[in-house]
Amino acid sequence: MTEPLDVAGLQRRLAEFAAARAWQPYHTPKNLASALSVEASELLEIFQWSTPEESARVMEDDGTAARVRDEVADVLAYLLQFCEVLGIDPLAALDAKIDRNERRFPAPE
Repeated sequence: MTEPLDVAGLQRRLAEFAAARAWQPYHTPKNLASALSVEASELLEIFQWSTPEESARVMEDDGTAARVRDEVADVLAYLLQFCEVLGIDPLAALDAKIDRNERRFPAPE
């Protein structure tokens, strides 16, 4: 039976993967932020010339859907590695940001 996926477990797997290849010296905050930006741009590239309607149907094409999933995985991998290096709990950071946004942008009554 496979263990359920969680952020900490994925961060451990990514750290083990990098350690096994001696990549840690390259996993600086600057390099990881740069890689994250590049991968986010590669995700954007898939949608570059799409209309809003076409972009909403992107997962209907198996080949394009696979590219989207791969780029999402790359973005998430670099984000999780970035958070690990800097000691950021990404879920706590998101939770705190939502709290701030709820105060900044209250829902209309």
